[in-house]
Amino acid sequence: MLLGIHHIAVICHDYQRSKHFYCEILGLDVIAEHYRQARNSWKLDLQLPDGSQLELFSFPDAPTRPSFPEAQGLRHLAFRVVSVSDAVTWLASHGINCEPIRIDAYTGKQFTFFNDPDNLPLELYEI
Repeated sequence: MLLGIHHIAVICHDYQRSKHFYCEILGLDVIAEHYRQARNSWKLDLQLPDGSQLELFSFPDAPTRPSFPEAQGLRHLAFRVVSVSDAVTWLASHGINCEPIRIDAYTGKQFTFFNDPDNLPLELYEI
């Protein structure tokens, strides 16, 4: 029945900062961008190379996401990469800190975590 993930929606605090992060640093392509005046909200549709999409929303006065300790609900968003170490180097060159690279005990693949501008936990996972 399910064929894959179509999109993931993220609500941000600072729209321009998050747009820069996802587009300029992570390299997602803009599909569409709309300002919704009635909601005082931006909606930015972004695409990854595999066709999956991320929707970036801004809403005034949205509450922060409880993360530490981890709350119930979506835990993190993971991105596939060819080289975790190369991606970590790229992120570091843009002032983004990652956790130490770890090895998945079940798959033997490298992975690490970092945060977006709103502290949403993101993961890099080696393909």
